[in-house]
Formats: sequence, structure tokens, C-alpha cells
Amino acid sequence: MFGRLLRGRIDNEKIMRAVIQRVTRCSVAIDGELHSSIGHGLMVLVAVEESDTREDADWIAAKIGRMRLFNDEAGVMNLSLTQVNGEIMIISQFTLFASTKKGNRPSYIRAAPPSFAVPLYEYFIEKAASECAVVPQTGVFGADMQVELVNDGPVTILIDSKNRE
Repeated sequence: MFGRLLRGRIDNEKIMRAVIQRVTRCSVAIDGELHSSIGHGLMVLVAVEESDTREDADWIAAKIGRMRLFNDEAGVMNLSLTQVNGEIMIISQFTLFASTKKGNRPSYIRAAPPSFAVPLYEYFIEKAASECAVVPQTGVFGADMQVELVNDGPVTILIDSKNRE
């Protein structure tokens, strides 16, 4: 399966998806124990499909690094994460690919299995570190996590590697 990651996209309808929230603080607990936390910055939920590639991860990480989501002195969202010396929390969340088209129980068949998703998720973390010039804090892939955050604004942005809007 990892070969697919390196060879490229199989189905152009598939996408890597991320939800970005500007936060004043964010923490992840696992089994009641604090795993990681950040102060002012961005919390990023990321989901991988089996057809995603490193190119998708590169594009999303670069986009996050350049996004101007923080207020300047005039109160306008005009500054990037690096310009405000912010932090970043990256958490895997396969439920971003939930399909609710049929019935009342969401289907997650679009989400990549861990054997494929983990290497790309880890690559994405490395790329985000480079693009945002900060060491990301993370959750644990596949763990039952309790995520606590204070959304600042609120500011919440959905991006995906297919639409690139």
C-alpha cells in the first residue's frame, strides 16, 4: 500500500482533508493523562484517504504555513502562524471522511487504513514542522483521545487537497 503513496493519486475524486482552528489553547489527553498541549496557535485535524499522496500533504502543510489567520494591530486577520510565534497541534481524525448519505450511522470507508494512513500522517507532521517553523505537538494515531480547546474567534477553516480553494 505504501507504494501507492509514492506512485501518486489513483482516483482524482479522493482528497486529503484538514480542519484548522485558531485556538488560544489546546490539549490532548489519553487515558486521563495529558499527552500534549499548546497555547496560542492552530489546532489541525487531518484525515487521509488511501489515494492521497505526499503531494497532497505538501500542499496542505504549505497552505497552513502561509494562511493569515491571526489579527494584526488593526484587528484584521493578516498574520501567519510564524508571524505571531504561534504553536501547532496536529491530530489524526478519520471521522472527517464520515459519509452520512445513507441511514443514521456514518460510514468511514473513505478513510485510509492505518497501514497506509500512518506514514502519510507522519510525513504531514514533518512537512508542517518545516512549513510553520515550529515543532508540532500531536495526538496519537488511532488512540481514544480527549481534545480540549478554546477556539479563538471562532475561526475554523476546512481545506482539502482536491478543491484547493
